Amino acid sequence: MTTATHPSPADKRRLPGRRLLVAIHDVSPRFEREVDQLAERLSRHVGPAKFAMLVIPDHWRGAPIAENAAFARRLRDWADQGIEMFLHGWSHKDETPATKGLAAIKGRHMTADEGEFLNLPLTQALARMRDGRALVEDTIGRPVAGFIAPAWLYGDTAHAAMRELGFALAEDHMKVWRPASGEVLAKGPVITWASRSKARIASSLFAAALGRAALPFTRTIRVAVHPGDTTVPALLESIDLTLARFARTHAPARYADLGGAAG
Repeated sequence: MTTATHPSPADKRRLPGRRLLVAIHDVSPRFEREVDQLAERLSRHVGPAKFAMLVIPDHWRGAPIAENAAFARRLRDWADQGIEMFLHGWSHKDETPATKGLAAIKGRHMTADEGEFLNLPLTQALARMRDGRALVEDTIGRPVAGFIAPAWLYGDTAHAAMRELGFALAEDHMKVWRPASGEVLAKGPVITWASRSKARIASSLFAAALGRAALPFTRTIRVAVHPGDTTVPALLESIDLTLARFARTHAPARYADLGGAAG
């Protein structure tokens, strides 16, 4: 005899086909305590393992996963729980900054010297992606979910390297796509926060509030949190409000759940 299952009140409120994708950026031994705090917080809203982690092999060339066996074991444990793991650059540091043009403007104004893949020569982009993927996959014992550039900034060489290396998924501020084909799987701005200055804190709080009001009917909501968010109580409160708001109408999902229709 089978027992009928009934949708929960939360399921009844959720809109058909609506997804909530949540990710912790900058996962590194340097931020282990902050990543723990964020993982616990996200789990309360979306459930355990219903979020992704973006892993940096050697943050600013001072926190190599390869030399930290304890953190490597934690990464594998998280992956074993079902948390999706993305490669998030190699060092997260822009070591080849552009000096003119749009790339220079993006590098100066959209990130604090962290647009690692914005201006890399193709050979370096390929090497860092190839080596980073090998390290993370050896650590977690399975393929990475995809590649997401630091600060969501990609130069032409980064796009070419992703295609050549066959990464399954990529993401920027406005979309998720398949690098091999260019097929867009989800559209719409990612909701994120910044902790580097009072002005950035204020603007990100405003943008998150605007997103909660303006984006409820977007098919796929993306939320990204960073270790620095844990240092500002107002940002943590905004994260809680945002996740609670969208978890009512959008089912927490994995990036792998994205189908072919963008929205």
